[in-house]
Amino acid sequence: MKIAYVVGSLAKESINRALAEAIVELAPEGVEMVEAEIADLPLFNRDNENNFPEPARKFKDLLTEADGVLFITPEHNRSYSAPIHNAVEWSSRPYGEWALAGKPVATAGQSPSGLGTAVGQAQLRQSLLFMGPKLMSQPEAYIDGTKTGVLEDGKITNEDSRAVIKQFIEAFVQFVADNK
Repeated sequence: MKIAYVVGSLAKESINRALAEAIVELAPEGVEMVEAEIADLPLFNRDNENNFPEPARKFKDLLTEADGVLFITPEHNRSYSAPIHNAVEWSSRPYGEWALAGKPVATAGQSPSGLGTAVGQAQLRQSLLFMGPKLMSQPEAYIDGTKTGVLEDGKITNEDSRAVIKQFIEAFVQFVADNK
């Protein structure tokens, strides 16, 4: 099974990159976790819709060939990040050729607050629904970065947080298997 994951923060020391690393580490054996990188995606421009730049083509092809897709987003101003928005735009173009249509998809995120990206993920899910994915609703992964250990040393060290993350990725793997 191949799961593509998108990290919605471009920051070098992103707590959401730390979350992605923990998810990859805790994924069940036999699951190939592949990052669908978005740092090199140009800003979506309709003028390029039928002549995709190479980074956008590679990105969309990876999402298309993956068995499932996981979006890991920070929350910026009570919304999902601009890099995630740009990636979703590229995945949905040209219109009607949606890489996520019918595909198992989930969202996760971490923030330095008790809300743990709940609002941003809700908005991201709303946008994703337009493209017709099979969107996993439970369990949810709204991670409070003040309790994970990640804000101190760059890795998620808190065992309770790691248990929640492990439960989440195991549930998503099962969801993908059930919905392929």
